[in-house]
Amino acid sequence: MSVSTGADAAGAAEGSPLSRLQAPGPRYGEKAIQGLLALCGIISVLTTTAIVFALVGPTIDFFGVVSIGEFLFGTDWSPQFEPPSFGVLAIVVGTLNVTLWAMLFAIPVGLGGAIYLSEYATPRVRRTIKPVLEILAGIPTVAIGFFAATFILPDIIQRFWPGELLGGAEKPFMALAAGLGVGLMIVPIIASISEDAMSAVPSGLREGAYAMGATRMEVATRVVLPAALSGIVASIVLAISRAVGETMIVVLAAGSNPNLTFNPVESIQAMTAYIATTATGDISTGSLDYQAVFAVGTVLFVMTLIMNLISISLVRRFREVYE
Repeated sequence: MSVSTGADAAGAAEGSPLSRLQAPGPRYGEKAIQGLLALCGIISVLTTTAIVFALVGPTIDFFGVVSIGEFLFGTDWSPQFEPPSFGVLAIVVGTLNVTLWAMLFAIPVGLGGAIYLSEYATPRVRRTIKPVLEILAGIPTVAIGFFAATFILPDIIQRFWPGELLGGAEKPFMALAAGLGVGLMIVPIIASISEDAMSAVPSGLREGAYAMGATRMEVATRVVLPAALSGIVASIVLAISRAVGETMIVVLAAGSNPNLTFNPVESIQAMTAYIATTATGDISTGSLDYQAVFAVGTVLFVMTLIMNLISISLVRRFREVYE
């Protein structure tokens, strides 16, 4: 009977597979990727900060001449008339007017498309329709604006809308036409993000509902939809932010008439339309008109910031965590 010595045990340990494993060396590629991602985050923060500083300076100069109360609560917007009036409420309501009709169109269509792609479509159909939605999201907004002005307005609204509500005359600009154009633009945002959220719902929830005798519609509306609510809410708020900041469609289809109304068949002016038509180089730098553009831009920035904060809050509130 042989007895192994300490030297034999040490030699066996050195020859074992574990002894040949070495501590991993520094992964320079991974560190470089981490540094690049951190740089991207820093650039995003610095860019946002630079935008804020670019807006704040002229806005402060503007409020040195025009009172904040007159600007925020005035109802007459005519900055280039004499005497000028700077009641931004008229163009804020114009922006909300277009956004309202856009969302009334985009939310049902987008959610309907998301439910179909997630619960009803075959994998082959899904692979076909999803890229088409992405292509629709990539269409230039100026093309959608021309479509709204030359097709939606004359061939759909003025043809099927009751003539007495239009005042008996054809109108070249209309808030509803711009709203439908913007709604068409943001349908892919709602549909794509909502479909991703629904597809992430565990299949076990669906199988359990089917095992209890639920129909496909009941599974989609009572199981999948509530479970994906956080992603759906995020898509809707993101779409609202996109609609509020849209420019070319509103310029081409809604007109440039500051109008304190939610009437869909009236011509209105949105904040983005005012900025686009005024900041063209025809106004002198440092003038009151020049500063008014930055003041309106600040209001628009604050509105979209509030929308993003609401989105983050709602996502955290309705988020579902599955194992």
